[in-house]
Amino acid sequence: MIYKNLWGKQLLLSLAASVAFYTSIPVPYVEMLDYSEVARFAPQVGLMIGGIIALLDAGMNYLSMPMLTRSALVVAVWIAITGGLHLDGVMDTADGLAVGDKDRRLEVMADSATGAFGAMAGIALLLLKTAALTDIEGNRWLALMAACGWGRWGQQLAIARYPYLKPTGKGAFHKAAIRSYKDLLPGLLLLVGLSCFQILLDRKRLLFVLLITLAGSAIAFLTGAWFARKLGGHTGDTYGAVVEWTEALFLCVLTVLLTPNS
Repeated sequence: MIYKNLWGKQLLLSLAASVAFYTSIPVPYVEMLDYSEVARFAPQVGLMIGGIIALLDAGMNYLSMPMLTRSALVVAVWIAITGGLHLDGVMDTADGLAVGDKDRRLEVMADSATGAFGAMAGIALLLLKTAALTDIEGNRWLALMAACGWGRWGQQLAIARYPYLKPTGKGAFHKAAIRSYKDLLPGLLLLVGLSCFQILLDRKRLLFVLLITLAGSAIAFLTGAWFARKLGGHTGDTYGAVVEWTEALFLCVLTVLLTPNS
């Protein structure tokens, strides 16, 4: 019994550490938290973030706020909750990939100053998210939660599948947290379960569940693979880029899947 209580307490502390690391949400006793295992709970944190912004979106819908304004505010709060952590990775990665000399890309990415290509990538990403959310009229809660979840599962996949290019980088400890593909299963099962919830609402939605699961996993895989191909592996910045671009591209696909006739 004592062992179970200790295991449960450790699980809660690890989850709290993940929330503190990946979001700007205040967490008590931050100085006591161990951040070495935060990557293991990234999809769960993603679903939590998606749930928060979905509730915000529902509240604005209740107030009859126009769709475009709602979507822009959701994206703004989305950034605020994450503290811009992953968006910063998008911009740094874009600046690095813009360099013709492959040997200098990591050096450029390490520079805290945002260049023109980084700014353009950040703007393009935010426009894609806002436009896609504006086009998604129904099941927006599912779109937001699934996007946040698959984005962070894509990060886990990149951690497990590809080498980390900077052993002393800030994201190096993630590689030790995700030791094998087995560590990807909890997040994957949770995301599949989220999609399967649609079957409880309507048994005719089986095809939709299959499509949304296939889309999320495929985009998460391809996004991480593309950055690894360009750089030869991943860094903390590209982990963030995988999260953001998976979210954005997944929302774009959902504009087709979540049409009124889908």
